[in-house]
Amino acid sequence: MRQAAKRDNLVIMTRKSKSLAPGRWLLQDAKARFSEVVRRARSEGPQLVTVHGRDEVVIVAADEFRRMNGEATGAALIAVMQASPSPDIDIEPVRGAFPVRGVDL
Repeated sequence: MRQAAKRDNLVIMTRKSKSLAPGRWLLQDAKARFSEVVRRARSEGPQLVTVHGRDEVVIVAADEFRRMNGEATGAALIAVMQASPSPDIDIEPVRGAFPVRGVDL
């Protein structure tokens, strides 16, 4: 009986917070219920965390993050360079000879 009362108090304590819009969390609530924040980020979309009333960070699912950032393949750079209005410009770096030090063997 005593365990059930403690558990009920814990549930009440974690649910007592300012009511924010769905997908928005106070920092202390996000820390206390991080597993839920992560689960909701995967199922419902980005979750915004506020600190002192200011929007500070957004927690997003890894798949969404990869989609937003794109793959780090260099394909975007190649596409931009190929779309250049002056494709005939030679941007090959000029390589000079480097002096070689003598080595005593």
